[in-house]
Amino acid sequence: MKIQRNRTRVGCDGFTLIEVLAALAIASVIIMASAALIHNVALFFDRGTRGVTEAERLMLAVERLAGDFSSTRFVSRRTEAGAAAAAFAGESASGEGPARIVFVGAGRAASGSLDDDLISLMVEQDGEISRLVRRRATWPGPRARFEDVTPQDPVVLIEGKLDISFVFGRFAPDGALAWQANWAGEGVLPQYVRLNLRDRTTGANLLGEADFVIRANAPAACGQADAVVACLSVATSATSTAPEPKRQVR
Repeated sequence: MKIQRNRTRVGCDGFTLIEVLAALAIASVIIMASAALIHNVALFFDRGTRGVTEAERLMLAVERLAGDFSSTRFVSRRTEAGAAAAAFAGESASGEGPARIVFVGAGRAASGSLDDDLISLMVEQDGEISRLVRRRATWPGPRARFEDVTPQDPVVLIEGKLDISFVFGRFAPDGALAWQANWAGEGVLPQYVRLNLRDRTTGANLLGEADFVIRANAPAACGQADAVVACLSVATSATSTAPEPKRQVR
């Protein structure tokens, strides 16, 4: 009788079906919670990494633009009408077309040529994505027109769901800094170029009021002794003793 009783007890040891189902349900909840936690951590880590990458890319673009504008040369060019003007033309974004700036800058060893470069900055649209694309070409000289030179080597400086535009500033006779949306056919260079970079989602201006400084205010030929007097009037009309804006990108 004892042997039979022991066998009955051994046969009753173990989990019931309800206990097994409850354990599986608890394990499933734990697994799903862990998976959701890992997903959220990976998502926020990816967002943070992407934000850092975009910030670094924006800073590199600003440095590139600052270098280009600081190397702007005061040279002449022929317009479509045949008149002489400063080799600097810019138009702001409008309903008819994108923003574009074309100017002559000092050549760089990295570009493979020490001759002056024709630099083109164009805002191009691709659906909701805006791109600021930089191109360059060798500048043939003052007898050339912008329309006769085709810049090559496109490089995307800024890209995203952004509103990108330029404005150009110079000091008025009363000493006030005036801004205008277009710069074409002028005999002098602008003194400042402002890049407006606005996020379409948040409306935030990503660069604030940081301005690129153009330091050239007279042709390079003014360095010659017999041309100093003739160039003084050009330099005087292009500069002013008014204070510079507080925020600048050099």
